[in-house]
Amino acid sequence: MKHSVAETEAPFPSVAVLGGGAWGTALANVAGAAGRKVLLWAREPEVVEGVNQDRENPLFLPGVPLNRNVAATSSLAEAAGSDLILAVPPAQHMRSLLKGLKPHLKPGAPIVLCAKGVERGTLALMTDVLAEEIPEAAPAVLSGPGFAKDVARGLPTATTIASPDEALAERIVATIGLPTFRPYVADDLVGAEIGGAVKNVIAVGCGVAEGRKLGDGARAALITRGFAELTRLGLAMGAKAETLSGLCGLGDLVLTCCSMTSRNTSLGAALGEGRALKDILAERRSVAEGAESAPAVVALAARHGVEMPICAAVDAIVAGRISIDEAIVALLSRPFKAERA
Repeated sequence: MKHSVAETEAPFPSVAVLGGGAWGTALANVAGAAGRKVLLWAREPEVVEGVNQDRENPLFLPGVPLNRNVAATSSLAEAAGSDLILAVPPAQHMRSLLKGLKPHLKPGAPIVLCAKGVERGTLALMTDVLAEEIPEAAPAVLSGPGFAKDVARGLPTATTIASPDEALAERIVATIGLPTFRPYVADDLVGAEIGGAVKNVIAVGCGVAEGRKLGDGARAALITRGFAELTRLGLAMGAKAETLSGLCGLGDLVLTCCSMTSRNTSLGAALGEGRALKDILAERRSVAEGAESAPAVVALAARHGVEMPICAAVDAIVAGRISIDEAIVALLSRPFKAERA
């Protein structure tokens, strides 16, 4: 049955954002500013209380006032009654979240996957996890360049909404799009996911170079050759080249690798300065997805016969298998080759 234009473009009246971290809170603020009734689900009682009483997320986004349309809850069942679901947990927790969501999900509610990573062990993308856990749910992916604090404050940002259902993607755009939050529609789920997952790993490497004071030229080389790795894996998995060179691939890679605001870049910089991973993580509430997904990205590359030396070096550093100096020597000792390779 075909939908009319009015039906397909009509916004979803209510939105649930599952995940009370910085990015989930920022997306909740966007949806609230777009005029939707928003329910932010968070595990932390301090977040729920802070959002509902003080209009602020004191743990993950302090100092950023939240729209009056945003409320918070610790009840997944309550949040699951919304018309549109934005799933924003860390990638390694997506499966457990979806398992908990399934019994309560409103029939027909689409799920927008907003986590950037690859599941360790299974090597599943987030859309694969959704297909396994809630196969009846219509999938979409939100991915692109944007820092939570900037997005939450209403600074201009562009992103990608990917879905095989163009009408659904356009309806999601109608629901959360703003003059300062500009979603572009795509149909390439794999490209949107690979771009977001791989760029986080490359960003850790760029951070290491920053911490080791290797210079801007080294960062430019890592971004460029990292993009080659991202592209090789994406194409091998069926992604479209234009998706990988767009907002959710190259755009996100450049932003993340060029700013210490990135959790992945700042983690790499701390490693590059000689700090121990366990000490860095002990100081943080938020997850650095690049460190978490690095082994899965490298294993995925091996599965598809794709060479990804930068990602492999990041994985080895994070896992403690080699030192940073050894990784640098190994990368700089690789044979010279044509740039297209």
